Amino acid sequence: MRQEQCVIIGGATIRNYDRIRSYLGNNDFYIFCDSGLKHQERLHLTPHLIVGDFDSWENPGLPVETITLPREKDDTDTIYAIKEAIQRGFETFLLIGAAGDRLDHTLVNVYALLMLDSAGKKARLIDDYSEMELVSRNPACIPDFFPYFSLLNISGTAKGITIKNARFPLTDGEITSEYQYATSNEVLPGETAVVTVKEGHLLLIKCFPRK
Repeated sequence: MRQEQCVIIGGATIRNYDRIRSYLGNNDFYIFCDSGLKHQERLHLTPHLIVGDFDSWENPGLPVETITLPREKDDTDTIYAIKEAIQRGFETFLLIGAAGDRLDHTLVNVYALLMLDSAGKKARLIDDYSEMELVSRNPACIPDFFPYFSLLNISGTAKGITIKNARFPLTDGEITSEYQYATSNEVLPGETAVVTVKEGHLLLIKCFPRK
């Protein structure tokens, strides 16, 4: 079982590189996806693996493992990279450069969190505004560093939802995909909010403080 974090870098815009670097560790494994290579210099990273069809970025020909994909395919470069990393035994994932710019790619990458959760993996997606993760089998904790958090149901119906230590607590709640009402909650000052769900999946979006 691989113990290091697998970091998958896509081509969406990144403005706060310092924040992204704060999530990286010395033993991380870095997969750059096609135009995600534009972030290499600002992130101060060397790829361990490059994946892409190179329709939006030229293959740099670096002396690292590179998987060249056909341009006509079912999976995006990022989804292929995720599947490749699962096959290589990674248990923890961080997706960056994966949200923003194009809504279609953003949604595909958000739903990749559901794919990873269903595979029993731990995963987070970080953009310039928030940290996202799936809540299903295990409780999720939100420190009061995050001024706001939201819970969105992205699959079927989520049942038995409990929210503690928040401005708007909830006990044994239910959220359907058709009606989302758990938006812009707040952690009580000095507390850590805790979210649990007995059935289904919830997308937890923790909003970063504004500067």
